[in-house]
Amino acid sequence: MNRKLIWILAVWFAFAAPSLRAEEQQPEPGVAWESLTEGQQQLLAGQKEQWNTLPPGRREAMAIGAERWLSMSPEQQVKARERWNKWKKLTPEQRRKLRDRWQRFRDLSPEEKEALREKYRRFQSLSIEQREALRDRWRRMTPEQRQRVMDRRPPPRSSTVRKPG
Repeated sequence: MNRKLIWILAVWFAFAAPSLRAEEQQPEPGVAWESLTEGQQQLLAGQKEQWNTLPPGRREAMAIGAERWLSMSPEQQVKARERWNKWKKLTPEQRRKLRDRWQRFRDLSPEEKEALREKYRRFQSLSIEQREALRDRWRRMTPEQRQRVMDRRPPPRSSTVRKPG
């Protein structure tokens, strides 16, 4: 009985040990610090010490973000920095609402996205005074009035339900 047990253990170690060593030798998932470009490393230098402790997805997002930043013109970097500073000043609730709004936009069909972009472009083409007048008008509306305005808009195609006819 002991010989059989020894034989089973010997076979198990013979087959299991190489696979255990292979698992130990596999590189840690995520972006390695050494694989970053010099520009990315300079931009992310403040993260170098804890880089390997960050979750792999976070490291990848930071590497992509750094590459994107490096590809921006100085004007684009100024605008991005301004947006980041605005974001940092938002409350967690405001951030949640913006994330929800962004997700709703991403869920729109390409046609709905383009229609919304066109409306935004038209709004942006108005003078500052005209835009503020529209905002004031919206703020003065009662919830019922706002709902009537929203009801006059065609429903998103994805939520249209066909009635049998």
